[in-house]
Amino acid sequence: MDNLRIKKRINRGVAFQIQVDGRLVNAYPGETIATVLIVEGFQAFRRTLLTGTPRGLFCGMGYCFDCLVTLNGKPNVRSCITYAQPGDVVERQI
Repeated sequence: MDNLRIKKRINRGVAFQIQVDGRLVNAYPGETIATVLIVEGFQAFRRTLLTGTPRGLFCGMGYCFDCLVTLNGKPNVRSCITYAQPGDVVERQI
């Protein structure tokens, strides 16, 4: 799904890899974890505790808590406001 990234007139910098659910994926400087997940085709980032309903990117600005992931062993990180860093290990909370 790399075709979701804008390819023209954007200086992305050098791609780096992060791990998402055990799979290595590309990310670029300035992209949030949520951006990387969406581009890689992940729609559900977590499930609700009470009903198990899947949740993903909703507000995109850190106000809600639908985009929570575990990042480098720390649970409940809002992926929409957290920038991807080389070597990050992301686990969806599903």
